[in-house]
Amino acid sequence: MTVKQRFLKTVYPIFAFFTRVFHINKGIFASNEPAKQSFYSLVSSFNHGEEFSFEKLKNKKVLIVNTASDCGYTAQYEELEELYHLKKDSLEILAFPANDFQKQESKDDHAIAEFCKHNYGITFPLMKKSKVVIHSSQNPVYDWLTDKEKNGWNSNEPSWNFCKYLVNEQGNLTHFFESSEAPMGKNILAAIEE
Repeated sequence: MTVKQRFLKTVYPIFAFFTRVFHINKGIFASNEPAKQSFYSLVSSFNHGEEFSFEKLKNKKVLIVNTASDCGYTAQYEELEELYHLKKDSLEILAFPANDFQKQESKDDHAIAEFCKHNYGITFPLMKKSKVVIHSSQNPVYDWLTDKEKNGWNSNEPSWNFCKYLVNEQGNLTHFFESSEAPMGKNILAAIEE
């Protein structure tokens, strides 16, 4: 972990406190609209290159998070891992590393995996580094998450690293959480329990 990363991890609790108190980046959006295109038709690649069919996610809730190693929210990896262990029988977490916000993920896929394992003990799946914001080369999973003609209602793209999308057991997008929503916070836990 670099000096910057250690500093960010140390100050994260203070950073998180102020974002909650001052309602910075605090949007939560929810809907019961059914998807227009099947979530289970999506395919992505794990960090190590193996292809993964989302059909394997049927009957589980899925929390999808865009991540970065050099962000003020990077310490959320710790809570994501805690959440994964707490709910892994009914919840899958997929992390999509991206370098879309101020070049905060400059590492390659191998270095990202090493960083996550060594510093946060991550055991949930890391996907291949990709673009998550709306763009011609946007990851197809994020294209589905941000296109209401596909997911049924949501057009919110990630506004920063560690935005979260929750998909239910039927493959419908139910929630979008901005970065400051803590993975083990009451709002995300309540949505998972619905």
